[in-house]
Amino acid sequence: MRAPLDGVRVLDLTNVLAGPFCTFQLALLGAEVIKVEVPGTGDLARQLGADPALNQALMGASFLAQNAGKRSVTINLKHPDGRRVFERLVMTADVLVENFRPGVMARLGLGYDRLAALCPRLVYCAISGFGQDGPLNGNPAYDQIIQGLAGIMDVTGDEQTGPLRVGVPICDTIGGLAAAFAVAGALRRSQQTGQGCLIDVSMLEATLASMGWVVSNYLIAGEVPRRSGNENFTASPSGTFRTREGLLNIAANKQDQFEVLCRELGRPELIDDPRFATREARLRHREPLTAALEEALTVRPAAEWEDLLNKVGVPAGRVLSVPEALAHPQIAARRLVQLFDAAPGVGRDIAVATTGFTLSGNRPAVGTPPPRLGQHTDDVLQSLGLTAEEIADLRGKRAI
Repeated sequence: MRAPLDGVRVLDLTNVLAGPFCTFQLALLGAEVIKVEVPGTGDLARQLGADPALNQALMGASFLAQNAGKRSVTINLKHPDGRRVFERLVMTADVLVENFRPGVMARLGLGYDRLAALCPRLVYCAISGFGQDGPLNGNPAYDQIIQGLAGIMDVTGDEQTGPLRVGVPICDTIGGLAAAFAVAGALRRSQQTGQGCLIDVSMLEATLASMGWVVSNYLIAGEVPRRSGNENFTASPSGTFRTREGLLNIAANKQDQFEVLCRELGRPELIDDPRFATREARLRHREPLTAALEEALTVRPAAEWEDLLNKVGVPAGRVLSVPEALAHPQIAARRLVQLFDAAPGVGRDIAVATTGFTLSGNRPAVGTPPPRLGQHTDDVLQSLGLTAEEIADLRGKRAI
């Protein structure tokens, strides 16, 4: 099956996570992604990750995770000859993604208006913490900063432990997903009309838009969100429960699920207890209900309860570590993780997570491992018509 973005060329000028995650998703959908990096250092993520040796080799684990399937060229955008080479490359592109602070590309003489004049079909996607305008647009943006400003930290944890940072860079990831979605939509219009556009992605806005009922309950019902820890604030019993061994999430949100749960746990008397007889009553008396259920749950480990409860229609799942989740038979069966043998520049096999969907039963994947810094510079520039002598001259000038 032909990949959805086959034939689309994307220029990736991004660093670290939100931008590289966006362009990795586009690569998984078949786009040709050319990563344009600073000579000598490249994407900062090349120096980030849990393996110091890989960081020193400019192949850090943080880089490897988001850059498979891309080609790397090094161009010095501060050098006039480098900018001219880059402009030639832009004229061959369909999409450009960057995550500099607002105004950086314009100061280089490579803002949207200039590049759109060179390539009218260009879909130009700028990812930033706060968007291209507004009072915070010039501020640096890191995931934890956005988590705090978006209210995510304020609703994470419980009244004793919060506010807490979510344990993954969720705002970067949401910003990258929003950008990939916007690019895919804008590409359709560009291919139909020949006219590109400027996409302005704000990580802060993308995060707020993703916060679902926490935001809508306030906007529509005037309810100020509160920290509820591992409890579902909309239903009870719905949350995390202690068992004989391990923690178990149970989501008995419907009346029939609650009743089945009580019978399966050997506590049918809880069904008719006035404190628990209705959804509203269970929310008011969450603590005694949790205590009663946890007492019953102590007779089996979480793994056994997970199997038993799902078989009778009560949603349940263990709380797993990341290694346990990646080793789960469900993940293996659907081939989320892609393996690369003896990845160049790494010296060993590597594995990366791909994307959260399949297409007609096929898992999106890329054909090549993450690139070494500047690995494809000569090939790409030669494809633009530059000779080996011209490339050598540019390299001597430190323009590439």
